Amino acid sequence: MPKSARLVSEKSARTLVAGDLEAVFLPGHGMLGASLRHRGTELLRRVEDLDAEAATRSTAGIPLLHPWANRLAGPGYRAAGRDVILDPASPWLDLDAHGLPIHGVPWPLLAWDVTDARTDRLAARLDWSRADLLAVFPYPHRLELVATLGLDGLTLETTLTAGAGGPVPVSFGFHPYLGIPDLPRAQWRLTLPAMQRLTLDARGIPTGDEAPLAAQDAPLAAREFDDGFALSGEHASLSIAGAGRRIAVEFLAGYRYAQVYAPPGRDFVALEPMTAPTNALASGRGLRVVPAEGQFRATFRIRVDALR
Repeated sequence: MPKSARLVSEKSARTLVAGDLEAVFLPGHGMLGASLRHRGTELLRRVEDLDAEAATRSTAGIPLLHPWANRLAGPGYRAAGRDVILDPASPWLDLDAHGLPIHGVPWPLLAWDVTDARTDRLAARLDWSRADLLAVFPYPHRLELVATLGLDGLTLETTLTAGAGGPVPVSFGFHPYLGIPDLPRAQWRLTLPAMQRLTLDARGIPTGDEAPLAAQDAPLAAREFDDGFALSGEHASLSIAGAGRRIAVEFLAGYRYAQVYAPPGRDFVALEPMTAPTNALASGRGLRVVPAEGQFRATFRIRVDALR
């Protein structure tokens, strides 16, 4: 088990193994993906000190961002027939540099119940029914997350089941921090499909305009990204490669949007599957709604290939 996972909670960590891959999840801390190792080498980033990340409630590893991915344009939203006013001082919220609510409820605060644990598979459930959670997102529902480790990658399947009381808007996403070991970031080869780039304002909120982005396949070099994209469908592959490895995030079902985050001077690239664009709870753009007692399922895989 990686040292970083032990730092947060020895009892919480669950390890999966398949061939050359090993993954660690923390059900007691947001079902966080705390490690993904290939042949003993860590591929995730921001996992060196998970105690510090948890204390500052920073995203790390592979966090689920729920009930919204990225940020909202203000301290309130209207979705699925409900008006919601958020308390910026709530301990269940994080704010970005502009004072906007970001990434939903912080991962360290969400304890999941394990429902199935095997050598290569872990399933856990989160019931969204407590008053403190409903104050942030007043839509009773249940989340189920199944992590399956295969010989060539890690698959994450998330199922949202709406409660009997009414519909539930879907705006979650994941934020995998990935890196190529033993190779300078500028030499990582970034591959993106053709997509529609969402035009953002100065706060990172989509304006409603889009512009085409041609397919990319080139070294990252000095390029920076903090951009949202609309996909042409629910199937896409975004990847980084170098030093004999390719790490691809494959969108398999339910994810129609992506965020690419590669800030300057950092040794990671985040290739983020999103069920809806940033601020969808407030704007309604691209927002899907699950009817009472209905289900929504979304799946992506982090595929790891040895190139030599």
